[in-house]
Amino acid sequence: MNQPLIPAAKPLIGDEERAAVDAVLRSGMVAQGPQVAAFEEEFSAALVGGQRCQAVSSGTAGLHVGLLACGIGPGDEVIVPSFTFAATANSVALTGATPVFADIDPDTFCLSADSVAAAVTERTRAVMPVHLYGHPADMDGIGAVAAEHGLEVFEDAAQAHGASLDGRLVGTWGRFAMFSLYPTKNMTSGEGGMVACADEEVARQVRLLRNQGMERQYANEVVGLNVRMTDIHAAIGRVQLGKLPGWTAQRQANAAFFDAHLSGVVTPPVREGAVHVYHQYTIRVEAGERDRMVTALREEHGIGTGVYYPTPSHRLSSLERYAPAVDMSQTERAAGEVISLPVHPSLSQGDLERVVAGVNAVAGAGA
Repeated sequence: MNQPLIPAAKPLIGDEERAAVDAVLRSGMVAQGPQVAAFEEEFSAALVGGQRCQAVSSGTAGLHVGLLACGIGPGDEVIVPSFTFAATANSVALTGATPVFADIDPDTFCLSADSVAAAVTERTRAVMPVHLYGHPADMDGIGAVAAEHGLEVFEDAAQAHGASLDGRLVGTWGRFAMFSLYPTKNMTSGEGGMVACADEEVARQVRLLRNQGMERQYANEVVGLNVRMTDIHAAIGRVQLGKLPGWTAQRQANAAFFDAHLSGVVTPPVREGAVHVYHQYTIRVEAGERDRMVTALREEHGIGTGVYYPTPSHRLSSLERYAPAVDMSQTERAAGEVISLPVHPSLSQGDLERVVAGVNAVAGAGA
């Protein structure tokens, strides 16, 4: 294989982002300042229908302070998926609460409402679905379970900037929602997160918690953290936000090409009424074939892939003490079958054709 590797993910940083950073550096105002405030307003208008947004230093920090702002703490349980990055459950555990794992829907890879219902106990305070890979979770079904049991709903929208369900944007269903701005997400601020808040009290608590418990200097109201976003990162995020619609359309076009041309694998279905933004384009293969295919795609065809996530969170040594009480068979199955293919907007038509040819050849070789 003499062709250059097609990376599984690729941050897109251009001259506009570099110029924005240079302008901040020249201004001398590099900590949280006017760029952060402008980014929060623009993100709110573009992605969450005008809900209050608070910028933080990472997606994980956003989950953590969001949960704290809603009063989650020791003695509480929050239902989360296991088939996702550990940060979801970690953020619950960091508050002193207990993450309770539930199973996923096999088509969307997102929390199953039926499994959520089976996981509810007298200590359950909330449920926090993840809009995994950019596909919205079943917010109607999960919302019905939450309403029946008097639970709050929080959203981990780390991978789902601009996704929607039945015309409603993700990030607007729960009391708070977190969007990650890590370099390989659909848009980035270099590193960072954004917390969308459904009411002003939660927004204010997030502002306090991110800044040592202060809104005014030395007037500490609560015990807080230092998880502020800098103006440097916000300047990058503002530029990226303007590019996001075009990048999303390109991701969707790339996914449509794969849907039409891949064979020998299970392509990701999209629920009726859902707008998928394809943070990842995740196929399923037979579990016994997955590792062979990943290796062959890289070594024989120069195609990078990702496996998100090979070990469910409930089987990680750091979280295994929170053993699930419900059936997790769909989670376990997905962990052994998934491969995420390159779908980022920098792919050329030649790249797309190489991915299709490589996957079809490798899948056929195992038939």
